[in-house]
Amino acid sequence: QVQLVESGGGLVQAGGSLRLSCTVSGSIFYINTMGWHRQAPGKQRELVASITRDGSTNYADSVKARFTISRDNLGKTLYLQMNSLKPEDTAVYYCKGRHVILGEYWGQGTQVTVSS
Repeated sequence: QVQLVESGGGLVQAGGSLRLSCTVSGSIFYINTMGWHRQAPGKQRELVASITRDGSTNYADSVKARFTISRDNLGKTLYLQMNSLKPEDTAVYYCKGRHVILGEYWGQGTQVTVSS
């Protein structure tokens, strides 16, 4: 089993920054790819950024050069540094981990609201 708990969301003005964290516990050794997804009201959940075990990253075009995904060396914490936030970044942000045997796990989500 794997447990994912997000934190760091909140209300910020446009142009501001937030740092999201996702604490991972359980069978973390077999987690390879981790990522951040978001879902705005009335929209489908979308990939924001992902990172593999060897550190390779991938970003949605809408967040490139503004957001940075990272993870600590032990794989116990995933981060998303969000800079130059825009109102369209407002969404619930979810952490996801892919276990090579057990499949995908999701956190409960954290709300990010960017005011104009």
